[in-house]
Amino acid sequence: MFIKTLKQLTILGILAFAVPLAPGEAKAQSKERSGKEVAEAVCYACHATGKDGAPKIGDEKAWSKRISQGLTGLTSHALQGIRKMPPHGGNPGLSDLEISRAITHMVNQSGGHWIEPVSKTNPPAERNGEQVVQAQCVKCHKTGEGGAPKIGDRAAWIPRLKQGLDAVVRSAIRGHGGMPARGGMANLTDSEMREAVSYMFNQGTAPAKGPAAAPVAVADPNHKVIQGTEIYLGIVSAESIREQHQKGDPESSMHGGIPTRKGYYHVNISLLDSKTKAPISDAQVEVRVADPVMGGETKKLDLMAFNNAISYGNYFRMQGKDPYTITVKIRRPGTSRVIEAKFDYKHY
Repeated sequence: MFIKTLKQLTILGILAFAVPLAPGEAKAQSKERSGKEVAEAVCYACHATGKDGAPKIGDEKAWSKRISQGLTGLTSHALQGIRKMPPHGGNPGLSDLEISRAITHMVNQSGGHWIEPVSKTNPPAERNGEQVVQAQCVKCHKTGEGGAPKIGDRAAWIPRLKQGLDAVVRSAIRGHGGMPARGGMANLTDSEMREAVSYMFNQGTAPAKGPAAAPVAVADPNHKVIQGTEIYLGIVSAESIREQHQKGDPESSMHGGIPTRKGYYHVNISLLDSKTKAPISDAQVEVRVADPVMGGETKKLDLMAFNNAISYGNYFRMQGKDPYTITVKIRRPGTSRVIEAKFDYKHY
């Protein structure tokens, strides 16, 4: 009966996103499928040809506005159904993660540069600071090429760290001076870059006599660990983002586009599982930015996946010079608990 009904729906042109797998095939799936696997088995039925108005894979113009909605927005549409596309693309056997992966695959075939959500059962192993530094950072930081602070030269690193470790990491992620984004190693995660910066700072030269100096821990006011979740706050001015990204690239169109008015900042929240260090990509994140004079503004953050990093972000207006209180509320699927973290932030 299910197969017969499904064929009728297809004939009537109701499916715009996907054709579901047969019930037996859906039940047989015992592992998390990749975006390519799901898209080829399900989504290509409509998206390969543009059937029923579905954006055709490879048509960058058709996908550009959809890409600007972010993975959270597109996944929500697929889960709830939109226009001729039924909920879950017509296949209730697809998990939320598999739908997100299929969308990411199609986006990347159509001009996007998103990162496929990571496996919950087999998260990728994180590289430690030393591994990252030896693989990439030594190319400039060993000799100080181009003005890069040398590894272990604390006098050169301390002024850069006065606003906190996260500020340095965000600068490295975006690119700074002669250093390209992520130091030219696109597959570095935010946490791996954070480990690399800490490693370079802590490699101080031991005194000529006596025992080696113990590494100095770098206090990061923009990092908290709450209920098994590592929370990292990053803030970058919209003006800085606008200078570094040309019109048309993914980061220039995120959250509806970079604000052109002054006083806007991009608030970025990165979440990691404190045990596995795997990025968390299935949370709902809400942020309130408030100061004692201008009041407050609350927004939901969009899931972002750029340059092999997964985080959440949105733009906020932050004109005042008074300290801001940034309250982050995090909700994970399947739990009623709300994780709340508060950060203090001030423009310098």
